[in-house]
Amino acid sequence: MLARVKSTVSTINRETGAFLEAAAATFRASTAGNAVSFGVDLGTATIVLTAVDQAGHPVYWDSLPCQAVRDGVVVNFGDAVAAVKQLKSAAYSALGSDISAAATAFPPGVPEAEARACRYVLENAGITCRQLVDEVSAAQALLRLDNGAIVDVGGGSTGVGIVENSVIVVLDDQPGGGHHLDLILAGALGIPIEDAEARKRLGAEDYSHILRPGLERIASSVLRQIGTHAVRSIHLVGGAVRVPHAASIVAGYCGIETWAYPHSELVTPFGIAMS
Repeated sequence: MLARVKSTVSTINRETGAFLEAAAATFRASTAGNAVSFGVDLGTATIVLTAVDQAGHPVYWDSLPCQAVRDGVVVNFGDAVAAVKQLKSAAYSALGSDISAAATAFPPGVPEAEARACRYVLENAGITCRQLVDEVSAAQALLRLDNGAIVDVGGGSTGVGIVENSVIVVLDDQPGGGHHLDLILAGALGIPIEDAEARKRLGAEDYSHILRPGLERIASSVLRQIGTHAVRSIHLVGGAVRVPHAASIVAGYCGIETWAYPHSELVTPFGIAMS
């Protein structure tokens, strides 16, 4: 069930929640012949490959840990290409069809010249880049909001897209994201940053009391990016916000109804495949 603040779950939220629950179950699934549209998400901590069928239903996803990308900028081209090739090969074994084309994405704040590197990663892995889209627009392809603010919390930045009448009218991206939460958690527990990242994503323990300052810092960034726009709901996506009570903390700080989603880390990857 979706985490919620104040109001009941809307129809669109129920549909999104059901999609994400179904998507999570397709991890490395063998669904020969069903995939028609692919996406590759070049994230800071992981690279994710996703697939949907002709009706837009999730049929497959896989991921590999890879630190070849930092804040949406490819910093180790060879490692990124190698990871995508490995994911492509595994998908072929599971799906029985080659990936000839896929979409990919970049954080909104990344300059166009840097964003093109994401396209080159796919092309060097033997995949035609059919679409290069910003991550917030990719999330909207799945969420299909009528109105509200999409907040995509990445490893190093937080992207915000304001949606009015189903169209993103404002798009921004500011430094600060999941890596800052990792630093806070690592310092508090006296563990390596990599272990803190793993614990945060696993979500088996409630670290919200430790991470509240970091989440409020993200909320402050969101408010700055919203500015004077009349926003009645905030929709959190991204692996960085897989923290219990993240929605409540952001809602309390911003004074705006805030939604979190199950398997929020899959919103943008599957949105890329649907773009």
